[in-house]
Amino acid sequence: MERLSGMDASFLYTETPTGHMHVTGVIIIDAAEMSGGYSFERMVEMIEQRLHRLPPFRRRLVEVPLSFDHPVWIEDPDFDITNHMHRVTWPAPGRPQELAQLVGDLMSRPLDRHRPLWEMWVAEGGEKGRVALVSKIHHSAIDGVTGADLLSQLFDLEPEAAPVEPPEEPWEPEPVPTETQLLVDAIAARVRDPWRAARAARRTVNSLTSVVGTVMNRGEERSPAMPFTGPRTLFTGSLSPDRAVAFGKAPLEDLKVVKNVYGCKLNDVVLATCSMALRTYHESHGEIPDKPLLIMCPVSTHSPEGQGTNQVSSMAVRLPVHMADPVDQLLEIFEDTKVAKEMQSAMGADMLSDITQFAPPVLFNQAMRLYTRSGLADRHAPVQNGVISNVPGPPIPMWVVGAPVLAVYPLGPLIEGAGLNITVVSNMGRMDIGIVADRAFAPDIWVLAGYWEDAVKELRERAEIEADQESG
Repeated sequence: MERLSGMDASFLYTETPTGHMHVTGVIIIDAAEMSGGYSFERMVEMIEQRLHRLPPFRRRLVEVPLSFDHPVWIEDPDFDITNHMHRVTWPAPGRPQELAQLVGDLMSRPLDRHRPLWEMWVAEGGEKGRVALVSKIHHSAIDGVTGADLLSQLFDLEPEAAPVEPPEEPWEPEPVPTETQLLVDAIAARVRDPWRAARAARRTVNSLTSVVGTVMNRGEERSPAMPFTGPRTLFTGSLSPDRAVAFGKAPLEDLKVVKNVYGCKLNDVVLATCSMALRTYHESHGEIPDKPLLIMCPVSTHSPEGQGTNQVSSMAVRLPVHMADPVDQLLEIFEDTKVAKEMQSAMGADMLSDITQFAPPVLFNQAMRLYTRSGLADRHAPVQNGVISNVPGPPIPMWVVGAPVLAVYPLGPLIEGAGLNITVVSNMGRMDIGIVADRAFAPDIWVLAGYWEDAVKELRERAEIEADQESG
């Protein structure tokens, strides 16, 4: 039995009927190239053989009575892989667009908390013999770093990989603890560390003081991005439970050329191309925001001393969609991320986790549900306009059961009030982008992926012109 950290548990407390906190991954493979031929049974067998490398797959969540403390993980005594592996048809004619529609439907359903918090859907029937593995895992069990590590366990480095080594010790399920056991254990944890909440509260106050000091001491320098300063947009408002999904891809080299010419970070280029794409999308709907979007960018804080699976902070960045020139957008983001990193450092790695330590879990969750039911997100300035993540992926070719991996698309959850999440992953010399939106806000979100691909091409062309002028 293992208690969730405050950060891990926060993804349970913030989940609502319209805001599902699972992370989705889409892996597209060329099943026509699979040695020995493709079958769904082979995919199930592949997962079964690797369960010892995928710890969250057999862990079940157990709530503590009266929400006295954070829930615990146990090794599920009723684990049955058939409850988690499902077979589905890739809708005809088998293009990525039809897969995106299917994935959006699957993302719109919450995970069953009475079982380990994951599902995998194997979509068969894609064009040219392609098959997609669509995984849903709750954010309480993984973050960007651990999710990438988990995903890597499904990949092989060559088509004819050696058999997976069995675990050193056999897996042992745990009995489901009684309510009395859970309550006694929670009380004991509090007794062993009675000042846990007080320390968390003190750290939170110190972090807030540091943030305020950082803001006040900037003088005439650029001010940091702050919550509630973004505009209302097409993606702003109370969420529905329905999701729309889009995929895109671009050569990683294109983004690196831009990075090198303008002396910025790769993440700045990712944000700039997203800004360009979002400007085009809003323009196509007749409303370009008159000020920057406020975007939250997750930042990994993983360290050996860190607690729990989710070790992440957040960086607030402005996307200057009100600017027409792509290079101006990039340079503005380059300057803004410098300030954002200072703010993220002032906030500290543990602030979000600390808040959940002294805020009673049941009140935390009820407050989120009340906020959702009351539709308050429709009545005030948005806390943020969306989330954009940049995740490193495998730089070399990969295979799944002998089938080449063609694409990897990560998809994150939506936060109440902001119906947009964009995740970009570097993958075998490409950048694969996964976009999630509230379907009620943006049923045509597929075009945004195309605008992003166009933005990458345009920014590289501008970079090449700049490089030619400097060399000439």
